[in-house]
Amino acid sequence: MGISIALVGRPNVGKSRLFNRLIGRRMSIVYDQPGVTRDVIIHEMENGIIFMDTGGIGFSSVQEENDVTRAVNEQIDFAIQAADIIFFVVDGRTGCVPLDYEIAEKLRKPNKKVFLIVNKIDSEKESYRYDIFHDLGYANSLAVSAEHGYGETELWKIINEYADKNSEIASEKENDNCIKICLAGRPNVGKSSIANMLLKENRMIVSPIAGTTRDAISDDIFFRDDETEYRIRLTDTAGLREKKKINSSVEFFSSLRSTHALEEAHIVFLIIDALSGITRQDKKLAGYALEKGKCLAIVVNKWDLACKGIEDNRVIGYHSVADLKKNFIQAIRKELFALSQFSVLFVSAKEGFAIENILGESVHLFKCASQTISTGKLNRIIQNLIERQPPAQISGKRFKIYYAVQSGHFPFQLKIFCNRFQRLMKSYQQYLENNIREVFGLMGCPLIFNFVDKEARYAEKSA
Repeated sequence: MGISIALVGRPNVGKSRLFNRLIGRRMSIVYDQPGVTRDVIIHEMENGIIFMDTGGIGFSSVQEENDVTRAVNEQIDFAIQAADIIFFVVDGRTGCVPLDYEIAEKLRKPNKKVFLIVNKIDSEKESYRYDIFHDLGYANSLAVSAEHGYGETELWKIINEYADKNSEIASEKENDNCIKICLAGRPNVGKSSIANMLLKENRMIVSPIAGTTRDAISDDIFFRDDETEYRIRLTDTAGLREKKKINSSVEFFSSLRSTHALEEAHIVFLIIDALSGITRQDKKLAGYALEKGKCLAIVVNKWDLACKGIEDNRVIGYHSVADLKKNFIQAIRKELFALSQFSVLFVSAKEGFAIENILGESVHLFKCASQTISTGKLNRIIQNLIERQPPAQISGKRFKIYYAVQSGHFPFQLKIFCNRFQRLMKSYQQYLENNIREVFGLMGCPLIFNFVDKEARYAEKSA
């Protein structure tokens, strides 16, 4: 994932001109859509670097100075939250003004990397103008000329240095390509039998690893799919026993010494019994996995017994195995409604039927959950969804999304900058989640929306 850089400063210091020079062309509106905060221009480069220009605010005959300051602060707040690096742009010709000091103080509060960019320094001979900005207290500073290109090479060195660091961090995470899966479920549903079948595959190499908890044993499986070899760390939470009837999920999970194994996993396979179906304990386990942001798939074990029941006419109301499977999936989805879509695998540990599908599903879910979505594509998709079905008005006003960016994996997270989160109806949020999940193939993957409510934040400040 690339870095995001915001150009911040008071009016008329040359932010927009510097923005145009950095992106290599003149640009007025990049996202022609409601939001992205008024007059904030966003451009994503081919190398993944995102530039944000917070320009466009200036004095007019009817504006009071405090109105301009308030508008500048709104854009600074947006940039502080959305950007990885902030370029604090000042005017080298006019020198420091009170608003520069206010902005400098504001930028010191968040834990963001800030570079002081002294603009309108056309050559080294004019470096004396640069020195007067030391009072702002920023050690990282650079003199540039957005109009003539002075200092541009040095500026790009800074940008590329941080982009490379970001890529190295991302690369280190990618190199740790061990897919951690956990087999969870009630006692006697066949977790250990499934684990044993997976470990007995001839083309898999097993290397024992110390258990993550006392009752959880982990083993590495090397699985080849599409000419790529994946290392899958399988944790079997065998030995879990419910000693008494438990009325709450908190009590239930406090009794499991293998909870840590589930928390460490990327993907949880919930094993259920084909003959008993979904139980209260299964729903608690599924809910806990989703609460912890884990990808979830359902494995229906002992499917051979259910199929035999159809053949022997002992399962009433179903005409075929396909009919039974269809209704079984519908029943599972109805019971586990917290996640709208997820895979359901039908296996038999006893017969070895379809066991390997668990490994294939592990790779599939890991790829889906670890994908990085282009910021531009994400915002276009969201805008299309809003245009197709606008949110309802509440008290004459609509919920608006200004800007969205992917902010994490496992769970898959999106940071969404909006006006008032209170205007977002639950049904509309579900509409957005379902469609984004479908577009990006996030079936079985938790999708977390982290809303940044701009209007509420300013209402608190004004109170």
